[in-house]
Parts: sequence; structure tokens; C-alpha cells
Amino acid sequence: MDAAVILYGPPASGKDTITDAMIAANPAFQLFRRLKVGTGRTATYRMTTFDHVAALENSGDVIWSNSRYDATYAVDRPELNRMVNADQIPVLHLGQVEAIEAVLAAMPHLRWTTVELWCPRDIAEQRIRARTTGDTDARLAAWDATVAIPQGMADLRIDTSAHSPAESAQQILHVVESSCHST
Repeated sequence: MDAAVILYGPPASGKDTITDAMIAANPAFQLFRRLKVGTGRTATYRMTTFDHVAALENSGDVIWSNSRYDATYAVDRPELNRMVNADQIPVLHLGQVEAIEAVLAAMPHLRWTTVELWCPRDIAEQRIRARTTGDTDARLAAWDATVAIPQGMADLRIDTSAHSPAESAQQILHVVESSCHST
């Protein structure tokens, strides 16, 4: 069974740095670059248009979408399938419990490992300010709005203020490998 990973957490909980550490440890892991329409950071997204997202929605290929920071983001089935078919292990960054539920329901044939990343708010604020994206208040509001995953939904929970990205990545890789060998 093919594997995939969800890294769930509020802004600045470590999703990008841990994904980088996972890829460094095992290049089969690759960031799933969500579709993005709007302004702001572009490096970890596939920039597109509203028309493209609407066409994917009309064909049933948008698994989840949300709007935040003056942008719209979408998880699309074709890209997930492309990655899995290329023998990659997609790593999705999500910040809403409903997004996790939608992805798990839409792609039940994948062996999902769901990881909840967390850090104290003051640490998140330091990380957000260091990014200098100019939207600190909006990101802290998103941090405040991010709820804990319901009991039993996460395979692993990591306080990223207590573990380095490399340590966190190794914990995740161990859980993924264990789940793949349990079938």
C-alpha cells in the first residue's frame, strides 16, 4: 500500500523545516505543493488561477480548499495521484481538522500517517516574526484558531520546541515505516 503523510499544525509549528529534514533523510518523501491563488509566499506552492481551481472543483478533483492570508489554497487529487504514481511519499501541510477528514476520505487507498505539530504560541510568534512576511497578526490569529486534533486522529504528536527538525523527522519516518510493515 502506498504511503502519505499529513503534517498538521498552526503557522510556524515547523511543517516546512520538518519536511525538509524528512526529504534529507529519505528523498522518497516530497512536499505536496498545494495550489495557491493570491499573493504572498510562492516557494512551496503551485501558483495558479481561480479559473484553474474552479475547473478542478467542477471535475471533482479538489479534495479541500480554504482561503486565508488573502489567498486561496487547494489540495487536488491529480497531483496526489501523480506523486504516488512516481513512487513518492507526499507530505501534505494542513491546518484544519476538516481538511484532514476530507483528504483521508478522498484517498482511502493510501496509508496515511497523521502528525500533529505544535509549539508554544510565543515560540510561534518568534518564528513568524523571523519570516518577515508582514502578516504576523494574521498568522497569530490562524495559530489561535487552529484546534488540537481529536483524540485518536493523530498517529504522532510532536512539540517542535522540544525536538529538532531532524529528531522530529526521524520520529515521523519511524512511524511511517512501522505502519507500512504492519500490512
